[in-house]
Amino acid sequence: MSGSPVEAEYAHDASSEVTTADRDDLSNRLNDAFAGGALTMEDYQARLNALFQASKRGELVPVVQGLPAQYRSKEPAVGGDQAGKPGELAPLGPAPRTLVLAGVGGAVALVVLVLIAVLLI
Repeated sequence: MSGSPVEAEYAHDASSEVTTADRDDLSNRLNDAFAGGALTMEDYQARLNALFQASKRGELVPVVQGLPAQYRSKEPAVGGDQAGKPGELAPLGPAPRTLVLAGVGGAVALVVLVLIAVLLI
């Protein structure tokens, strides 16, 4: 068995039936991996065929094996209630409002200083 948490998820629950949600999730992951250049056309088609022929979750291990990490959570992995599965990266969220305001305020201050410097010269 592989050490990847995603692969382990399917290997651990190998005798359970493949659900529509499993197929939807994995077909989206395969599409993303192919679009991102992580899979060749042949590998992509072979994995899609295996995905839709599988009846047990254990048969999905070769489908997910070696796929890039998937971002599942909107919350940071540390301290968030909705963190992704172990081993998966959490996506970056929007910048905090205070940081955006500080950046805008800094830019305005810089423009004012440049105008004052130009007027004094």
